Amino acid sequence: MVADGGMHDIMLYQMLSSTLSHFVDDDGFLSRFSLKLFFISWSMRKAASVGKIDYIPTYLSRIPEMFKSGRIGLDVALIQVSPPDSFGYCSLGVSVDITRAGAESAPVVVAQVNEKMPKTWGDSLIHVDEINYFVVHDEPIVNSIRSLKPEEVEIGRRIGMYVSQVVEDGATLQVGFGYLPNTVLQYLDDKKDLGIHTQVVTDGLLPLLKKKVITNRKKTLIPGQVVASLCMGSQEMYDYVSNNPMFYFRSSDYVNDPRVIAENDNLTSISSALEVDLTGQVCADSLGNQFYSGIGDQVDFLRGAAMSRGGVSIIVLPSTVKTASGLRSRIVASLSDGAGLATTRADVDIIITEYGIAHLQGKSIYQRVMELAQIAHPSFRENLIEEAKQRGYIFPDQLPPSAEDLIFLENYKRLVELKNGRSVLFRPLLPSDEFAYRNFFYSLREETIYWRFFYDKKIFSHEMIQGEYADVDYRRNMYLIGLVQKKRHQQIIAIGTYMDVGDNHAEVAFVVNDDFQGLGIASCLLEQLEAIARKNGFEAFIATTLRENTSMRRVFSRRYPQRKSLDDGSMIEITMPFSDLKKQDGK
Repeated sequence: MVADGGMHDIMLYQMLSSTLSHFVDDDGFLSRFSLKLFFISWSMRKAASVGKIDYIPTYLSRIPEMFKSGRIGLDVALIQVSPPDSFGYCSLGVSVDITRAGAESAPVVVAQVNEKMPKTWGDSLIHVDEINYFVVHDEPIVNSIRSLKPEEVEIGRRIGMYVSQVVEDGATLQVGFGYLPNTVLQYLDDKKDLGIHTQVVTDGLLPLLKKKVITNRKKTLIPGQVVASLCMGSQEMYDYVSNNPMFYFRSSDYVNDPRVIAENDNLTSISSALEVDLTGQVCADSLGNQFYSGIGDQVDFLRGAAMSRGGVSIIVLPSTVKTASGLRSRIVASLSDGAGLATTRADVDIIITEYGIAHLQGKSIYQRVMELAQIAHPSFRENLIEEAKQRGYIFPDQLPPSAEDLIFLENYKRLVELKNGRSVLFRPLLPSDEFAYRNFFYSLREETIYWRFFYDKKIFSHEMIQGEYADVDYRRNMYLIGLVQKKRHQQIIAIGTYMDVGDNHAEVAFVVNDDFQGLGIASCLLEQLEAIARKNGFEAFIATTLRENTSMRRVFSRRYPQRKSLDDGSMIEITMPFSDLKKQDGK
């Protein structure tokens, strides 16, 4: 077509462009051909930035209907197929997504017959009678693998660690476009019986498929099979899907339909973003005014996950991007000028960067600001809080999150199974936990509060919590909370603290929700606090308790048989040296 100088005013629609990228710098080509792309691949980004191509922002699920309805009128469909079998059926191979709709909508179908096109299962067959012209030409399928920079590998490792904390055994995954969603997959290799329902299958899934981490056994929609529209990757990936009945390919209007997606219980969507503002608005297709990728499938899968029983959606992104003027935060007070709003703040569930997890669903603007500032790059956290104050998003006296990389806090997390079979996650308290922290105290009985504070404390205000946060450095002072899962969110059911009182001693205290007392939670908190205190150079705990608080004294006596007590009548001060403990549990 390009070589034929007699062809003029040709409009080409394409999703992922590869071959045409070789011609976009040719003025002669651009004067004769107009490129309309639904997704801007990396090879087309430069051309997009200077207006050499035309980007059509739309959901992939809607493109087939645009073809069928004539909203986008097609005269010719250029497709690629495998050689026909003995019954005359060719396979659309690795691209069923919008290709099938294009072939069904155009009056003329021209098919390149490529011996190297994999034959795939599902709704991928097209009969030779539906094809007007054949061009026999064998060539390798486009290889979409690129090498990662060392910093991308490290960011992927850290984000993958956090993603693995959210993805549960038996979940059905959707994995979006881009290197990052696929990079994090390798950190899910300890999961069991994962399933796949996704727009695109890539090499990131191969290790999990080969290790049988992905079995599709627990899927509630088309169990036993990977459901997808498209495959992009290496030759190894193409060989794996070729004639493999585990893979079930359908067009994008089926695979990406939120109603279909929601038929998968425990659907976990993992997609990427370019920028997120402090209220949770997501930009996924442009860097400011420069179009960078496409809207793609993110919104469809976020909404499908929201309707799925047990579903959850995760958006991953690095905390910063390198620019000519230096590092720029990807978490911003407001989206950049010209940035496209791909996902509204109401649709966002979880955001993950290399600095942690932000839970946004059901949270107020104040809470979202704290969640997102907390996972921003440490260098930008204070400024983000100041900008949020100027916009009236948060309290004027709000303290910023620590300007330190708190990755070491991951070592302080511990998952414990209780006597009643439920699990509790113990982790350090974070600034974004303020509302849950206050609600926890308001849920306690008056007697429980009295035993913890020694007076009838009625108010747990924002100002009081701010005063406590001012001293938390996670070394000399520590707050641990115990969390249990309650449907799609976590609830604080216990809090334990130690505070430096000098001479390598720390004062320890904790309180457990009344409904969870007697299950060993206090003992677990004490053991975990001690392990952290030891790492930070402490040699003993001190505790003050009421004489009538026999349950608390029992917890201390079991853990510290060599304790020393000072009794003044109503109060007992207990000193508990670590050195006197018997060596146990490897401590």
